[in-house]
Amino acid sequence: MSQRLPLLLIALLIQSSFLFEISSALKEGKTCVLNENCDAGLHCETCLANNNFRPRCSRTQPINPISKVKGLPFNKYSWLTTHNSFARLGAISKTGSLILAPTNQQDSVTSQLTNGVRGFMLDMYDFDNDIWLCHSFGGKCCNITSFQPAVNVLREIKVFLEKNSEEVVTIIIEDYVKSPKGLTKVFNAAGLQKFMFPVTRMPKNGGDWPTLDDMIQQSQRLVVFTSDRSKEATEGIAYQWNFMVENQYGNGGLKEGVCPNRGESAAMSDKSKSLVLVNHFPDAPDLIVACKQNSAPLLESIKTCYQAAGQRWPNFIAVDFYKRSDGGGAPQAVDVSNANLICSCDNFAACQANGKCG
Repeated sequence: MSQRLPLLLIALLIQSSFLFEISSALKEGKTCVLNENCDAGLHCETCLANNNFRPRCSRTQPINPISKVKGLPFNKYSWLTTHNSFARLGAISKTGSLILAPTNQQDSVTSQLTNGVRGFMLDMYDFDNDIWLCHSFGGKCCNITSFQPAVNVLREIKVFLEKNSEEVVTIIIEDYVKSPKGLTKVFNAAGLQKFMFPVTRMPKNGGDWPTLDDMIQQSQRLVVFTSDRSKEATEGIAYQWNFMVENQYGNGGLKEGVCPNRGESAAMSDKSKSLVLVNHFPDAPDLIVACKQNSAPLLESIKTCYQAAGQRWPNFIAVDFYKRSDGGGAPQAVDVSNANLICSCDNFAACQANGKCG
């Protein structure tokens, strides 16, 4: 018994040390059991796709760049962006039908906003005498590809903007709406028209955007783009590729060492467009593999696209399952981009209001 006592004491010390650790808020990378064990802005998960079987705290939120400086032009910031933001895992269509379309995110748009997402990719269709969010094909929405009326999600964004008077949100619409003034009507119904940044103030020659401060002071805090060129003239909603370059989405955008533009976009190096969007997600969304894709490969992707875009860091970084990673993930990629845009360094935590790294 006396020989076993030291071993028993050591085991008890190890166990008590672990229990003490999980009873307090854990930092990124620490072993955890529940989300509640982790510090704010983190959650507890494994990354089996990266052979990481140990549950540990990983990031769900970037550092809010507004907390550093608000006086720079809008195109000098980077924003975490969700691909098919509305296509939530486990969702049931508001028609009552099961959804057979792929899903791309784990939580609601309200939750995404809470976690620092500021860019939202929304697919809008005419459906059921309204404008709906659908993950469909052939330009047509049906019961099994329909999620919910677009006004519902737009109202979530309205609530957020009303409660957070210094936040700016961007919506990028994959636009299949053909009904006259369809987008105008749904944004009006959601009460968002008063927040919309006017297309007349957007630079078309590659110049700087108004400063974030100016956008906040004038409460023009909702930037909206459409993929339908005609809507800029008919509804005053900016045609996306008049103002930004964008790399190839899907598997074509995941190829290591290259950053080709998508077909509708000008070349990534075209500096007559002030904004840069980097997509980093596969053709078919994969919850398991996303943790690997959203980690080191994502950081390499934004660095490759930085070179392809004429040494410009992305303003929007779009991913599937933004909460999934093997550590810092998409939030870290956004922080790296903001650190370089604002302070010309890689460590955003050290970025100071004077634009220098401390």
